[in-house]
Amino acid sequence: MNARQRVRRLFEDSLATLARAMDSLEGDIARAGLLLADALQSGHKVLACGNGGSAADAQHFTSELLNRFELERPALPAVSLTTDTSTLTSIANDYDFGQVFAKQVRALGRKGDILLCLSTSGNSANVLEAVRAAHECGLAIIALTGRDGGRLADMLDDGDIEIRAPSESTARIQEVHGLVIHCLCDLIDHRLTDNGNSLGG
Repeated sequence: MNARQRVRRLFEDSLATLARAMDSLEGDIARAGLLLADALQSGHKVLACGNGGSAADAQHFTSELLNRFELERPALPAVSLTTDTSTLTSIANDYDFGQVFAKQVRALGRKGDILLCLSTSGNSANVLEAVRAAHECGLAIIALTGRDGGRLADMLDDGDIEIRAPSESTARIQEVHGLVIHCLCDLIDHRLTDNGNSLGG
């Protein structure tokens, strides 16, 4: 297989995964988008966390809310828990890395807010601790996972939503998560503007 054939194979694998995700995740993504929009419309905020590529996705999502996605609308309150290096390193140094998100959730989270957490395996220790902290503080969880959902899937309550990418490959899972983020942003935009009048539950 030459380089061009390999690139084509990667595109084909990604498209096949996205097609499976569309069929299996459409309802969960729609519910999550409306949950986020309704929370934001009610004056609540969104916290987001993840590690590595998932940290970048968390920051991507909050930047789309704080600034804009595709429609003009007011800035929306969203905080990525992955970006403050002084906070992250001080918590990791004084306690341990497993607490870097949970301590921020307890400080910033209020009942009615939402935690968007991303973990391709569903087993990231600091994300699991963030979920525990979020439940203690009365936050709903939207979890973007992959594979079998990991331990995170078992921690979710009835009001939480898991969006599980149908793949075992970290790269394919992250590609699905990227599109899910854009779907959520689109649903929020349309729910919060006049264009969203026809969006139902």
